[in-house]
Amino acid sequence: MKGKEFYVVIERDEDGIYIGEVPQLRACYSQGDTIDELMLNMREVIEMCLEELAEETFTEFIGVQKLVV
Repeated sequence: MKGKEFYVVIERDEDGIYIGEVPQLRACYSQGDTIDELMLNMREVIEMCLEELAEETFTEFIGVQKLVV
């Protein structure tokens, strides 16, 4: 069985905590003290989101663009 591929957008807050979000899945986010911890947490959250969401709720991740204003 081939696994689904998801992209995790990672930010770091003012306290140094890493926060991750999967744009393809609604309300699919987690945090961790390190990127490794974050990614372990994200795997668990993605699995939980997949159990709760139907296939048709996925969106296609296109990419990230930087915009200077």
